[in-house]
Amino acid sequence: MKRIFSGIKPTGHLTLGNYLGALRRWVEADQHQADALFSVVDLHALTVDHDPARVRRLSRQAATLMLAAGLDPALCTVFVQSHVDEHARLSYILECTATDGELRRMIQYKEKSVRARAAGQSVRLSLLTYPVLMAADILAYGADEVPVGEDQTQHVELTRDLAVRFNQRYGHTFRIPRATQPPVAARVMDLQDPTSKMGKSHESGAGIIYLLDEADVVRKKIMRAVTDSGQDVEYHPGSRPGVANLLEILSACTGRNPKELAGVYESYGALKKDTAEAVLELLRPIRERHAELVADPGHVDEVLRKGAGRAREMARPTVDAAYRAIGLLPAG
Repeated sequence: MKRIFSGIKPTGHLTLGNYLGALRRWVEADQHQADALFSVVDLHALTVDHDPARVRRLSRQAATLMLAAGLDPALCTVFVQSHVDEHARLSYILECTATDGELRRMIQYKEKSVRARAAGQSVRLSLLTYPVLMAADILAYGADEVPVGEDQTQHVELTRDLAVRFNQRYGHTFRIPRATQPPVAARVMDLQDPTSKMGKSHESGAGIIYLLDEADVVRKKIMRAVTDSGQDVEYHPGSRPGVANLLEILSACTGRNPKELAGVYESYGALKKDTAEAVLELLRPIRERHAELVADPGHVDEVLRKGAGRAREMARPTVDAAYRAIGLLPAG
């Protein structure tokens, strides 16, 4: 059985984009078809200025929502990254394999470091090196596939390069993974800026549907979504991104083709109303299950404890092998 690793970074409240682009696939396909590991990658949240208490809250919330969405600990491994020391252990070994030049070429580092400097903030070294930690997340478990969005594909390519380089220099140690992308609804766009991805940490949140938003908030955000000039409801992602985004969200919720859906509506208002109701129906069972899990925090703690134990058992042999291969003296 192939092995899959993927993670969610606790830098903001999880969104409809996170669910349609990743979580739903994990629940409906990946956990049934593979030996799958899903992690709250909290160490990655430390690469920028952050409030420690907020990171802890968001980490627990993310884990709870992953379970509420339908991840089954009997079928997959759910855990928090920092609970498994092998991630940090292997990250340093891979830093000794990576080069400064290839890390500085990472697109996300270029973009985020420019924004940080423009805001008068210092750029943490971890922002430069976090793709290596991501590589450690993947390689520690011998993952065959890594479901990621388009913005993370470059990091999986770096992971492949590091694995090949390490294997050539020190002996075969790592399996070479490949990135996979969901075929539908992989990129849900911001409702107020349909040319930008719906992210977790946008300042205003007006264009973002959070999984725990109240029903009236969801309706208000969708009814206020930016559309385009013109009156006809047509599916043209390039020239009419606002309407296309609504059609793609409705398509993802209902399973109907966005082009066919466009022919159903004569007004933006009707499209927005049906999209809002479809989103609410999609999120309703997740919200209900989340409330149940919040009322039983001990259950979530136990799932994460057992998940970390299983993850540790899977990762340790590979990380120990990498330590031996690169020349470190085994502990007595």
